[in-house]
Amino acid sequence: MDDDTTASTLTIDFCGERHACTPGRTFSVGRDADLSIDDNRYLHRRLLEFEWASGMWWMTNCGQSITVGVATADGTYQAMLGPAGRMPLVSSPLSVVFSAGPFTYELGVILDGSSANPAPDAALPVSTGADTALSATLGATTFTPSQRLLIIALCEPMLRDGMAGASRIPSSAEAAERLGWPITTFNRKLDNVCDKLDRDGVPGLRGGVGKLARNRKSRLVEHAIMARLVTPTDLALLDAGQPREIAPQTASGGSTR
Repeated sequence: MDDDTTASTLTIDFCGERHACTPGRTFSVGRDADLSIDDNRYLHRRLLEFEWASGMWWMTNCGQSITVGVATADGTYQAMLGPAGRMPLVSSPLSVVFSAGPFTYELGVILDGSSANPAPDAALPVSTGADTALSATLGATTFTPSQRLLIIALCEPMLRDGMAGASRIPSSAEAAERLGWPITTFNRKLDNVCDKLDRDGVPGLRGGVGKLARNRKSRLVEHAIMARLVTPTDLALLDAGQPREIAPQTASGGSTR
């Protein structure tokens, strides 16, 4: 049984409204929760839960479709917590960002006590949800140079600005223009990337047999950032003006995948 007398203080800040979490009681955040942040039908009734267990505070994503971004104020630590994911809170302060429908929300998480450490990369387990089982196989997924450029272009706002860029995923037209490709080329390569990851078992990139998921770009960005398929150093590939592939597929050679 946990010793609640040694628990640090956990405070959740939303728009200047502060809520103290109490050991021995789970504190929930959502549309209809201990902290009801908005009457938004796209927001889960309970999206997040905070609880004291095993000598530290934990955050659990108890939603079904919303991924939560977590970052330190200086951006040195960033993580994505998918549905059913659970992570220890070992740094403070933290910014917790998530989107529901057209709206993006941000919570502040403040720890005051022995469990708050300045080093965010402590060797503690983080269960990120559906992608956890995939992390070991992602390195085996290979992409052509143009497919990698596409992923970098879609992830560019988050690679440059961290969680602040989570709500600014480029449209297909914007990403195609950034790459110097016709929109038809961009869409074809996006299909190829999503097909490849779908075959490798990455969920959420298809809505059903032969039907692409409507939010596949958001899911692709979430997965690429969380699995470190791309990193901020890859932005140099965009800025350096890598060769653009704009030729349509030919009858003799087929498409470049």
